[in-house]
Amino acid sequence: MANRCDCSQKGLLVGIGNPLLDISAIVDESLLQKYELQADGAIMAEDKHMPLYKELMEKYKAEFIAGGSVQNSLRVAQWILKKPHVCTYFGCVGNDDYARILRERAEAEGVTVRYQVTDEAPTGTCAVLVTGTHRSLCANLAAAQKFTPDHLGKEDCRKSIASAKFFYTSGFFVAVSPESIMQLAKHAHEHSHTFVMNLSAPFVSQFYKEPLSQIMPYVDVLFGNESEAEAFAQAFNITETDLQQVALQIAALPKLNSRNRVVVITQGKDPVILVEGPKISLIPVIYLTREQIVDTNGAGDAFTGGFLSQLVMGKSHETCVKCGIYSATHIIQHSGCTVTGESDFHE
Repeated sequence: MANRCDCSQKGLLVGIGNPLLDISAIVDESLLQKYELQADGAIMAEDKHMPLYKELMEKYKAEFIAGGSVQNSLRVAQWILKKPHVCTYFGCVGNDDYARILRERAEAEGVTVRYQVTDEAPTGTCAVLVTGTHRSLCANLAAAQKFTPDHLGKEDCRKSIASAKFFYTSGFFVAVSPESIMQLAKHAHEHSHTFVMNLSAPFVSQFYKEPLSQIMPYVDVLFGNESEAEAFAQAFNITETDLQQVALQIAALPKLNSRNRVVVITQGKDPVILVEGPKISLIPVIYLTREQIVDTNGAGDAFTGGFLSQLVMGKSHETCVKCGIYSATHIIQHSGCTVTGESDFHE
């Protein structure tokens, strides 16, 4: 029988991040070279990248897909849970049509949306350049950068925070409002709730080490892929190069509560590394042929969403990882972070 959410409480999981509308297109290598982008990179847009968004819309068959890493993960978690409003999302958007698209998509998939709306900038976008099985992300945060901690003090947001037992954020959001992350992290710590974070991209560890080091003692569960884990190890002076040993050392970094930190490192087609305190598990992924892989964009977000869906139900971390693998396997067979049909994850 498919797994259904047996948690009676709505609003168990709060996520905070950058809501972005993905502009996704299949392109050739020359476009990546033109804008100095890497095939599997994830960067923040600079001035030189600004013409890219228009070029994608005018010269390629671009799709508009509701995006933003954390929002994607919550949408996938809702798809697995099959019960609306378990997840609540905070982020900042513009007062425009793109924001309405994002809200409609998230709410239709069961996420409770608590957007901060600004008139100072348009809703953020993310160029997704697909080349074969690779995807390059170039995010123009725009309105997403305007999020301010006082939004968390608004009555509906305060109620959402008070009812949650799990809190999730991305490394991407460290570049926007580390103060807001710290506010949620401290709340989670004071109430013995679970605080979860994703490293998101190598640049987060490379350029935002100071706020990251302040957040880490609160982190109960940390996600990353190989390149993100390696960048974190380099930034935090972990000399090990074996990823299993890196994960063990990350798990052993100083922590405020007495619970073992859980570290999850994905490795593409190779087994997922799961570290629970001193224990290492390697969990194999589901093999797909080259023909089955449509788009790897959103695979990491989907993995996290699947994991979180089981975490809020109190399942083992191994089951959480297996649901993450199930979700990522589904997503990469579709364009963008898009789910189709009913989920049928089995423990």
